[in-house]
Amino acid sequence: MTTFVAPPTPTYAEATPRVKVAKALTDLFAPAYLVIGLLLVIGWHSTGGFTGVGWGLFGAFFCGIVPMAIIHLGVRRGKLTDKHIRVRRQRIAPLLATLASVVTGIVLLHVLRAPQEVFALVIAMLVGLSSALVVTVWWQISVHNAVAGGTVMILLLVFGQSLLLPAILFVVAMGWSRRVLKAHTVAQLICGTALGSTAALAFTLLR
Repeated sequence: MTTFVAPPTPTYAEATPRVKVAKALTDLFAPAYLVIGLLLVIGWHSTGGFTGVGWGLFGAFFCGIVPMAIIHLGVRRGKLTDKHIRVRRQRIAPLLATLASVVTGIVLLHVLRAPQEVFALVIAMLVGLSSALVVTVWWQISVHNAVAGGTVMILLLVFGQSLLLPAILFVVAMGWSRRVLKAHTVAQLICGTALGSTAALAFTLLR
């Protein structure tokens, strides 16, 4: 079991310019925000219109909005250190609660006959989330990079290789931000990216 513990993140007022940029990237592209944005994009792609966006928003409620609310509540109650949950053992309960929310969303999407791409995406998210949870029991894998890796893989699968360079740059930037903040080791960042990218392949099998 890992003994790695990420240090507290400095506030923007305390941070150097380099750390401020890293904090901004970490905050702006937090996992829940990426999940919500990706579901809206794939929802739109699934129908070519606002009906699909509505389905994406429905999935985003269970996969992104509820998890954000869980973390916010945990921070307010003093159960979690911060919105990025820098202490590994504190991540288990929110991940389990998120897992329950995602499963609920999957059931409802199936019953309500959501577009197949939206349904396949949420299944892929479940695969990634479950895998991250198992690893987190022993090791502080980077959830930021797992979601970033999964997001860019899905976008590449849907929109093609023209996005390859921006995708690589985005994942590298995310890893850089987490490393600058000393939130993860290089190995945790690489493994997170690999986990998310691999889990995203479930989307291809089901779309």
